[in-house]
This record gives sequence, structure tokens and C-alpha cells, in this order.
Amino acid sequence: MIRKEKKTAFRLLIGIGAALLIILIAVLILFGNELRSLMSLKKIDNYGMYQMTYYGDYGFDDFLEVGASNDADIETFVTKRLLKGLPIDLGVTGDGCTAFVVKNGNGNILFGRNFDFTYAPSLQLYTTPDNGYASVSTVNLAFAGYSENNLPDGSFFDCFLTLAAPFLPFDGMNEKGLAIALLAVPEADVPYDPDKITLNTTTAIRLVLDKAATVEEAVDLLKQYNIYFSGGIECHYLIADASGRSVIVEYVNQELCVVGTEAEYQIASNFIAYDGLNIGEGFTEFERYDKVQNAIEANNGILEANQAIQLLANIGVFDGDTDKLQWSVLYNLTTGDGAIFANRKANDLINFQLIEDSLQ
Repeated sequence: MIRKEKKTAFRLLIGIGAALLIILIAVLILFGNELRSLMSLKKIDNYGMYQMTYYGDYGFDDFLEVGASNDADIETFVTKRLLKGLPIDLGVTGDGCTAFVVKNGNGNILFGRNFDFTYAPSLQLYTTPDNGYASVSTVNLAFAGYSENNLPDGSFFDCFLTLAAPFLPFDGMNEKGLAIALLAVPEADVPYDPDKITLNTTTAIRLVLDKAATVEEAVDLLKQYNIYFSGGIECHYLIADASGRSVIVEYVNQELCVVGTEAEYQIASNFIAYDGLNIGEGFTEFERYDKVQNAIEANNGILEANQAIQLLANIGVFDGDTDKLQWSVLYNLTTGDGAIFANRKANDLINFQLIEDSLQ
């Protein structure tokens, strides 16, 4: 009798083990890339800066078939496609950003960018889409609902919303040496064509990073889509490529307008530059622009990487005693490497190489 009971218990354990194995295999099949992505997530600065590689297809080509007319549409798409039904509430941030394109002494093209706002955790994201270019981008995790008291630390559940990151880049560089960054402006008068798909502020950046190799291609792509700005925070974009070409894309009088430069460098801040309009927010946008221009001109139109990094740290926005500089990143569009740092900590650089890091 005892032997029979032992056999029954043994068979029960084998059955439970087999069932658990089947469940595990099913989970790995259904969520393998998501789990692998989350396992790559690591904190790279205690301020709240993270790094992650997204493995697998994040469905952007499918998104381009339908687009989104508002943030709720994006939330719905991301919830179904990337988060397996877990809802996300997109928050919107944007404030006193500064960006510039300049050459170094070797002729390499450097693209520097500050993001200034209230506290915002950030994620450096690596993506390698099958039907697009590999890229590294910086994601504002506040956009995905994270905050100083709610960081993607600990369990997989705590980190799960980072899987929405491919749809939330604020700046980035792709393997072709094409870089783009958004900066807030006081107003943008966008065109609308009912026959075009609509994108939002950040999915327009994903479009450019995944699909454009040059400034010309980036501008042509943006012209093929309507755009709306999430939360009503209007933006313009600084775009540059490995050839040294750069433009600011703005929306004026219901047209996509391009601001070029006759100099060997270009600077963008929080004012509308098209046709000399210079419409600003009334904060420090012109002061920051002038500081960057003076630094570049004082060095004969050239900045080395260390000079560009220090300049980014110096021009970050203070609001009274509050340091609003959340992250700074410097992309080398010629070599595909760069450096990123959090909250003005220029001595705590995290260096990266796009292709090598994206394959880790």
C-alpha cells in the first residue's frame, strides 16, 4: 500500500513537472524576446539612467500602417503589441533643451544634446530592427510613467513598461550616422492631409532612426506623414548626418519648413528659427544658443569631444536652485560612438559604441 502511494505521488510529481515544463516553454515562446530584453536592462547611473537592448520585432512597420491620431491610440497599440495587455499611460515632458552639430579636429561630425526638465529617469536603448537601421536612442522614462519614486528596479513587473521604449525616443543616432533630437518650441502650425498616416512627437523620431540614412531622406520621410505633438507640447527637430549636413525641421504656416546653415555648425534651442522669426519661450533659449555659438566660434568652428561634453554640462538649465539638466549625450556621427551622462555629471561619462553595444 505504501509502495503504491509512493508510485502515485511520483507520477503526480512527474505530471506537475511536465506541466510546468510545458508552461515554461510556452512562456519562452510567447515572451522570449521580451524577457531577454528585460534581462539586458541595467542601471548605469544612480540618478536614474538605464541601458537596455530591445530584442525582436517591436512592430513599428505595423504601426506605420495605422499611425495614431492621439496618445490613446499609441497606448492601445503599445499595450497590445509590446506589453501583452498591460496598460500604459503616456506622460508628456519637454522644456529647455539645447542641441548642436559641430566638427572636431579630425573632421568627425559631433551631435550634442541636453534634455532639461523636472526629474526624468532615462533609458539608453539599442534596437536592431530587421527592416531598418540599428540605432541607439535616449528615452525619457517619465513618458512611460516612471518617476523618482517609481524606477524600473527590482522585479520584471517593475521593469515591464520599459518595453514600450522603442516608441518613446527623444533623441538618437543610427548605424548610418544619422542623428535627430526633439526640442520644445512655443508653437508649431502643422499641416494635415487626411490621406496620410499620423505620427506623434516620438514616433516621428523612431521613423527617422529606423528608415533614414541622410538628412534628405529624413526630411522626405517626415513629409510623408502628418504629425501631432503629444500633450500639446510643440517641438522642432535638429537632424544631422555623417556627411556634416544638418537642418532644423519646423512647422510654420501649416508647412514643414527646413532651416539650414551656411556655417560649419548648427545650433538649436527652444525658439522658432525659420525665416528669422526667432519666436522664443521667454526663458534662456537665446542665452544658451549664444553660449554655444561663442564657444564654437572661439575655437575656430571646432570642438573636441571633451570640449563639447563640458559645454553641454555648462549650458544645462537651472531654475533658481533647481538643476533641470536630466541627461546629456554626444553622438559621433562619423565613428558611431559617443558618451552620455546624467544630471551634469560630466566626470561620470558612460561611453558607448553603437554596433558593438547593440549586439551585447
